[in-house]
Amino acid sequence: MPIKWLPEGKVSFLDQTLLPHEEVWIETSDYRVIAEAIRRLQVRGAPLIGIAAGYGLALAAGAGEPVETAAKELRSTRPTAVNLSWAIDRCLRAVDGVEEPREMRERLIKEAVSIHKEDVAANHRIGDYGAKLLSADDQSILTHCNAGTLATGGYGTALGVIRSASANGRLCSVIATETRPLLQGARLTAWELSRDRIPCTVIVDSAAGSYMRRGEIDAVIVGADRIAANGDVANKIGTYPLAVLARENGIPFYVAAPSSTADLSLASGDDIPIEQRSPDEVTSLRSEHIVTLGLAVQAENPAFDVTPSRYVTAIITENGVAKPPFEESLERLCARSSGPQARESEVPARG
Repeated sequence: MPIKWLPEGKVSFLDQTLLPHEEVWIETSDYRVIAEAIRRLQVRGAPLIGIAAGYGLALAAGAGEPVETAAKELRSTRPTAVNLSWAIDRCLRAVDGVEEPREMRERLIKEAVSIHKEDVAANHRIGDYGAKLLSADDQSILTHCNAGTLATGGYGTALGVIRSASANGRLCSVIATETRPLLQGARLTAWELSRDRIPCTVIVDSAAGSYMRRGEIDAVIVGADRIAANGDVANKIGTYPLAVLARENGIPFYVAAPSSTADLSLASGDDIPIEQRSPDEVTSLRSEHIVTLGLAVQAENPAFDVTPSRYVTAIITENGVAKPPFEESLERLCARSSGPQARESEVPARG
């Protein structure tokens, strides 16, 4: 697990910016450290930042600081992933009307820990549903960015499907895009898969289409940061062209995400806010400048793009598999829970 609640009332998290070269854990009792870690991508991934925010609120209460102030600070860290605000709202509901400080702290700890445990259970269920979608002939899976243990409470969404498929003998190897500009695929996904001894090949982002044309990719599986009611999906920048290329080459394109990632209040992906990060992430690599900037040269750094639902084969949740028309299937699946749940789903996976 990339984050832990410690018995002494602190949070410990793995600094993902230092991977794969260093495995450094940071302990803190200050919610501001959690907020800054989310901003700096020391803690990243839609489900994980929601979990981290829940723990941050518990830290604030433990320090006697206003929980609403902490919630505002944590909510402002990253705008695209809806799991962040979902987890904060859930924690605030748990202490609605509570004034006694000790009780507020205990309730927030309990709620944050529950969110964490439920996410891990949800990821395993996503993995099981997703593995059933893959046929025995699906020997090579392409994934983009990192949607594994490092992006969740544990096990992963897209990588959870890959792990479950591998355990069931349905998977031979993974092709991971490097995922510019911060190389989450090359640094994080490859690191995770190497620890699981799942064969992985890292390619540059622009090579994916060539691999698809040559028939070297059997399916694409990615995570998500927000899913609109019509099935449009916001995910790491570069996801949209992969979906278009997959359609052109007759390759299924799957999205794996917990139900908390679905934002049914948004009619389409046009309404999803897209985070704009610092251009320095594009113009520099490990603090070394790689772009010559000047009056005629600028850089932009949108962190996410939106893939229209027409390119999505299926959306895999912990409650089952949503297929077009997504307006109906997503609403049905999300109605079964207010977020990641550990209970059994009555919705069968179909593949």
